[in-house]
Amino acid sequence: MADSLASQIITAIGGPENVRSLTHCVTRLRFELVDASKVDQNSLEHMQGVLGAVPQSGDRFQVVIGGGVATVYENIMHLPEMAGVGGASASDDGQKSNADVKAEARSKARGKVAWLDSFFEYLSDSFRPILGVLLGASIIIALVNLLISLNVIPNDEVSAGWVFVKAIWKGVFYFLPIMVAYNASKKLKVDPWLGGAIMAMLMTPQFTGLMDAKTTTCVENAALGTKSCMANIFGLPMALSDYSGNVFVPLLMAAVLALVYHGLKRIIPESVQLVFVPFFCMIIVGALTAFIIGPIGVWVGNGLGVGLAWMNTHAPFIFAIIIPMLYPFLVPLGLHWPLNALMLMNIQTLGYDFIQGPMGVWNFACFGATAGVLFLAVRDKDKDMRQTALGALAAGLLGGVSEPSLYGIHLRYKLIYKRMLVGCGLGGVVIAILGWLFPSVTAAGQTVHGVTTTAFAFTSLLTIPVFNQMWVYAVSIAVSFLTSFLLIITFDYRTPEQKAEVLARAAANQKTAVSSVEAKGVAPAAATVTATKTEAPAAAATTVVNAPVAGHVISLDETGDPVFASRALGEGVGIQPANSTVVAPVSGVLQTVAETGHAFGIKTDDGVEVLVHVGIDTVKMNGEGFDVKVKANEHVNAGDNLVVVDFDKVKEAGYSTTTLMTVLNTVAFASVTPKTGVDVKAGESVIDIQR
Repeated sequence: MADSLASQIITAIGGPENVRSLTHCVTRLRFELVDASKVDQNSLEHMQGVLGAVPQSGDRFQVVIGGGVATVYENIMHLPEMAGVGGASASDDGQKSNADVKAEARSKARGKVAWLDSFFEYLSDSFRPILGVLLGASIIIALVNLLISLNVIPNDEVSAGWVFVKAIWKGVFYFLPIMVAYNASKKLKVDPWLGGAIMAMLMTPQFTGLMDAKTTTCVENAALGTKSCMANIFGLPMALSDYSGNVFVPLLMAAVLALVYHGLKRIIPESVQLVFVPFFCMIIVGALTAFIIGPIGVWVGNGLGVGLAWMNTHAPFIFAIIIPMLYPFLVPLGLHWPLNALMLMNIQTLGYDFIQGPMGVWNFACFGATAGVLFLAVRDKDKDMRQTALGALAAGLLGGVSEPSLYGIHLRYKLIYKRMLVGCGLGGVVIAILGWLFPSVTAAGQTVHGVTTTAFAFTSLLTIPVFNQMWVYAVSIAVSFLTSFLLIITFDYRTPEQKAEVLARAAANQKTAVSSVEAKGVAPAAATVTATKTEAPAAAATTVVNAPVAGHVISLDETGDPVFASRALGEGVGIQPANSTVVAPVSGVLQTVAETGHAFGIKTDDGVEVLVHVGIDTVKMNGEGFDVKVKANEHVNAGDNLVVVDFDKVKEAGYSTTTLMTVLNTVAFASVTPKTGVDVKAGESVIDIQR
């Protein structure tokens, strides 16, 4: 019996003895390892059920699973060999691999500077465990708003029933600081209950009641609609604020608590730490939070909120466009958590948030790109991608979670971002224009240019009703979704090589299916119908493919490219070029012309599909040294110039100049025979085809 996915992951991660600790987030398993160099990343990347493997700084490693991560986590933790995992001794840093595109993306901003990486991990781990309750609360708000808009229930906030429903979701946001303090303290290896207790102190009726004391002076903040008060405590001034829903204060408090907590543990005898460490922490950090940390946290949060609100008011077009254009780069790097914190802060201080509307534009551009990938996967009979895209699209549209799309698809295919960013930008323009023409009005009667919400919502189809000016938001996300979707299905998301590999695999699977049908004795007529779908017409049949460039012909096995050598892209040849002009090897339509000029796909009138790939890994030259003479969808005759290449520049860049050419639909023919070991001129026959 095959090993379970849980067992396979633990084996590839280096065995249970290599695991210090394991946690999980919405889509990823998060490993703290003894030695990261023991990880078999290639095995993880090609494991069924794993979307990707992402090295982190030091000995941290993430395995991207998707929506079923919680189940996989539970299965791993119930493995007999995982019993008692933890407490392993430290070892040398593991080597970080940049082989996979997701790790390359993260390495641009994370993993190089350990303290910066740790800072963002601190932010994300402080919020990640409570994302579920935040999502649950946002859906409740969405359903209530929808029922109100349909006049199913009255908008009556004084009735007992309404107060009860409001309490269900309000508790999440009111006590959010305690939850954040708990998670942040736990992340910093401090007793999390201690962090939660100190934060709870600022939210007791006794503390909040100080605002109403006779000796307290208060000032109204018209811009934020809040009240700031100053109390006299033992002769010392204390700034009072409403800390419910605040996220900056618990983050700052937990950081200070960690310093005090670990410092006390070093000087207090272990036998009495259980009593005196919490005792002194509550007094010291409690006082520091009430007098200093709390006011600073409120000031920082308010300042950032007011600054963004000013931009949203005075430069709404810039704001509405820059947010969806930034998010595609922030999310995969894990740098979006500060903005998430600001959303929560805006809801607390302003009573509404204006960031989530433009953020939704990015999310739906992301989901639109995934939908486009799913469409092409169905069309091209790409079973693996169809399964990945379907799961990612469901997680996005229903849960508002973008990670399955990003790690499972988008970061693997760089062309997706070019298409998706257009959707982000166009959606941003639409929400900016409509938001300006049709401003929203907040509960406090303020007019805001833009889409607002009073809830922290995962931007999915289910949470559309939580947005004020819902129709503006709906139109904007529809534009971003459809734009990305149409660009993907029109211009594809794969390089010519990647697309050719998929088509070749699908053709091979189809041929295997036909052979299986024939072997089972199915009526010949059925097999004949299937065969005619893959074979080209007999008339004017192409029987030879000519050399696209003068030079020495070698076999694909000698080219040094494992993908071509595997014949996944069909049978063909490699040519070591003797001059710089590359010509069309057959007559037909240019189905693909790489933007970088390194690859061309030609389909003849009788169905022969030929790929010409100039050099190996030359896509990384980004078109430098390639003078392309044709465009996609043009009809070319054999011998027409395709591109003029500066092969000296290719050599200087460190890449092979070997030009590869294959018949992509090799499986459709009786034989495809290369002629190797000879010197040829451009236009001379190098491949024979038999029907």
